[in-house]
Amino acid sequence: MDETAFNALYGALADPLWKYVARASRRHDIADDVLQESFFRLIKSKHADLSAAEARLYLFRIATNLLNDRWRRGYDAIGPEITEAVSESNPDATIDATRMLQGLKPRASQLLWLAFVEGMSHKEIAKVTGLNTMSVRVLLARAKRQARVYFIPKGEADEK
Repeated sequence: MDETAFNALYGALADPLWKYVARASRRHDIADDVLQESFFRLIKSKHADLSAAEARLYLFRIATNLLNDRWRRGYDAIGPEITEAVSESNPDATIDATRMLQGLKPRASQLLWLAFVEGMSHKEIAKVTGLNTMSVRVLLARAKRQARVYFIPKGEADEK
């Protein structure tokens, strides 16, 4: 991969990949490290000549694996570091996506992010996560069910 191609790829994918890792890890420092390591591994791999669409999936796969490795080894506790202000005109009728994603388990949060923010298909999510497509369907359905509690307006949630 030449420098021009790398710069184009980095320009297109760095921000979405960083946001995904930041949401999954809930820490900006980890997102910085994983982003850098993901691109480094892409460059050093035999896959450096992938198309942009293939490189996107490959980078998200690397980042997911790096996060999973960090969590397995106990390097990073998932914490509530990311606390972005949500500007809302009607806070009771809106969804606080940050709170929803932080309230879910990491895998559920990752699956929802990949499906609805990144717009990945079940097949693409399966490639990124290493799961089979049917598992993605089941786990994504569970994650949606778990997330529904955050879609209920505050007044209605108190009544139930």
